[in-house]
Amino acid sequence: MRIRPATPAELPALQDIERAAGVPFRDVGMPEIADDEPPALDVLERYRRKGRCWVAAAEGDQPAAYLLAEPVDGALHIEQVSVHPRAARRGVGRALLAHAADRAREEGLTALTLTTFTEVPWNAPYYARLGFRPLRGADLTPGLRAIRATEAGHGLDRWPRVCMRKPL
Repeated sequence: MRIRPATPAELPALQDIERAAGVPFRDVGMPEIADDEPPALDVLERYRRKGRCWVAAAEGDQPAAYLLAEPVDGALHIEQVSVHPRAARRGVGRALLAHAADRAREEGLTALTLTTFTEVPWNAPYYARLGFRPLRGADLTPGLRAIRATEAGHGLDRWPRVCMRKPL
């Protein structure tokens, strides 16, 4: 598996990865998440142009997973990480996060942050195993508070969520 920047031609494939990665949410009683539309092509392109959209390329250099990130309050915030189920449980997500951490260090950022569901096994419990720790409300930066407010506005707070941080 090779981590590299996404190309413009691959953006529709990233949407397909997102849809496939969403399917398991149906099995944990979250069909709305399973059916949620992936980021629009213009949103993916915006991340790509900023150098903030990386893919894990499998055999034939085809994307099997992707990660979107942006700086927020001195940390690199992981906006999205999605792994196609065919590539799951092989360290692909971990490799993407390690790549993001390397990029963050190069930019002088001090941590990785993300928001995630607390009760989904491949969400908060997974990130905790990778060294991410939950942030309490008082510890949220202004940017993270804004992200959480946007998520709440999209109805994601129907299920328990948490902000997490991993120092670099």
